Amino acid sequence: MSDLGDFTEFDPSADGDTDSGSGSGSDSTVDSDADANVEPAVDRDASVEPESESDHRSDADDGPGAGRDDAGDGRAGVDARADAADAAGPGAGTGAPGGDTGAGPFDAYDVSPTGDDRGIGAVSVSQGLRVAEDGRDTALRAFVTTGNRETVRLGKYLLVPYPDDEQLFCRITALEYAQEFEADDATEIHARRAMRRSGVEERDYKFMATLDPVAVLYEDDGELKRRMTDRVPKPGAIVREATDAEQIKTGLKIPAEGVFLGHLSVGGEKVRTAARPPTIDYRLKDDYEAGDPLVFRHTLIAGGTGSGKTHASKNVLRQFLDGRTYRMDDGREVEPAVVQFDPQDEYAAMHDDNPELDDAFARRLEREGVAYGGVANTVALIPDVAGTTYPGEGHRAEQIRFTIPFELARDRPWLVAGASLNDNQYGALTHLIDRFFRQYGSGGTYDQFCEFLEDPGLREELHEAGRVHEATFDAVKRRVYGASGSVFDGDARPITELVHELVRPGGLTVVPTYHVNDSRATETVVLAVASLLVDDKLSNDPRFDRIDGTPVILGMDEAHNFLSDAENVQARKVVRTFTEAAKQGRKERLGLFLITQDPQDVADPVFKQVNTKLVLNLGDEDAIKSVNIPPNLEDKVPYMEQGQMVVYSPDNSEPVELIGLSRCVTRHG
Repeated sequence: MSDLGDFTEFDPSADGDTDSGSGSGSDSTVDSDADANVEPAVDRDASVEPESESDHRSDADDGPGAGRDDAGDGRAGVDARADAADAAGPGAGTGAPGGDTGAGPFDAYDVSPTGDDRGIGAVSVSQGLRVAEDGRDTALRAFVTTGNRETVRLGKYLLVPYPDDEQLFCRITALEYAQEFEADDATEIHARRAMRRSGVEERDYKFMATLDPVAVLYEDDGELKRRMTDRVPKPGAIVREATDAEQIKTGLKIPAEGVFLGHLSVGGEKVRTAARPPTIDYRLKDDYEAGDPLVFRHTLIAGGTGSGKTHASKNVLRQFLDGRTYRMDDGREVEPAVVQFDPQDEYAAMHDDNPELDDAFARRLEREGVAYGGVANTVALIPDVAGTTYPGEGHRAEQIRFTIPFELARDRPWLVAGASLNDNQYGALTHLIDRFFRQYGSGGTYDQFCEFLEDPGLREELHEAGRVHEATFDAVKRRVYGASGSVFDGDARPITELVHELVRPGGLTVVPTYHVNDSRATETVVLAVASLLVDDKLSNDPRFDRIDGTPVILGMDEAHNFLSDAENVQARKVVRTFTEAAKQGRKERLGLFLITQDPQDVADPVFKQVNTKLVLNLGDEDAIKSVNIPPNLEDKVPYMEQGQMVVYSPDNSEPVELIGLSRCVTRHG
């Protein structure tokens, strides 16, 4: 039983009689063929060969336009009979027994096309061909030939030649099927045929790629260079995939040398070339030819849990510990010191080799100039906090315990502001700390300061003098008592005596805080040590020549916990300090290396100073918006697999996708 309605009761002879006055001569021929070759009892829902002759004859009976395609030129009926003749073999359609018509045979010619196909298609002008200063006015489309359609993907890089050997480097931003012939395929018959076919006839459609021009490539004295797009390609110009590493790097403005970050990719697949190795390495500018090294313009790595941000961070930091040097103001070339704050006790493992990194992978890294292997010059500086014990079982790095001397609070009163203070209270705290150190000297301790605040005579004296109101005095005392006094003046050596262990040219210093359960104590430790480094870097009269004379990369994992934008006074003081450090980083050879899963919580004044952003998988919409990457890449962030990332570094290259190394170059996990 058919479900196609009136077709169940179809009578070929009756229909032919009815339409004899309106159909053409070719229509009557089709009807007679149908009578001769179609059995009346055929169930149209049964298995039928796709695009069979009976299907085409049914088309012919649909109405007055029988045997014609939707454009009305009769081409579909001819094509159908030709296909049937090809399938039937020799003699089909020749008038011999079993043939459909009395027409003569098709003659076969032994011909071959002139030349070979090049590229994936050609520039089309049918819907406009225009490049403009405003990208929204640009109209640049290419027709993609049938054989190339399966390999074309969004984001792929293409080249379009100009007549004078210059080339337009562009990127695919949209792909579209368009109708070759005007037809309505939103019908029951078209849908049923599609359901019974095994594939799509690509020749029936146009496949169009919308291109976004990135740059014009040209040669100058044998050197390949790029400039902004200022020319429109010729209609019909051949479009081909960019497969040359030099052309791709030049088109995207990727430096040939620098700090390795990963391999260029499109849609999660590495871009391949004909070279060896076939991948394209992405590097961060690290010389003085066109400004300062970008590490001193600061780096942010943002990614959710499980995105691979620690893995990526280790691989990047390892590249700075391989004999790389930077020029100081006095002309010396000095290796950088990396100081990494580690809340999860993961980075001290960089001391050790990765046992999963085999010889074949190591040789590949060597060919690409990627540093790998454990960093022997690694020291774990362990904060000595009362009531805590550091296990130190995950690595073999040297361990040195330290404590925070209360003297650091002399220039940083916010270290002992246990809760938020208003401006008046912060001023009172500053006055009290200054008076305390004048009385006790630089050796004064936190416990002594608490005793100092217990003096009722001091409270009355300051109140009567109009210096500190007694209510303000009490409020300050409560805040100081609420601070984490457990971090100050422990049994270990003070950090001020361990500056040469903290900052070592060519060395990695890790400050783990995983064993410190009190979040306020963790914050005090991290900010005390970090501000010690920053203040000496920014000072015109530095206390420690080792800090002042050494390039420093200051890594801070979970940076949102320490550099958040809050309304209280102490938070503003911290943010102001690190904002100034970020602004002066190029001059003072200080680079911030911030790692976070909540980039939206990092204070905006600090965030604005970050030049290079590596964005891995982020699921939070606010977090994705905050990193401020181009919209076409922003949409891909939630779907990135582990190790995939977007790099947005305006002073280094165009925004691109990368895939990091599949294995960590040091021990990880």
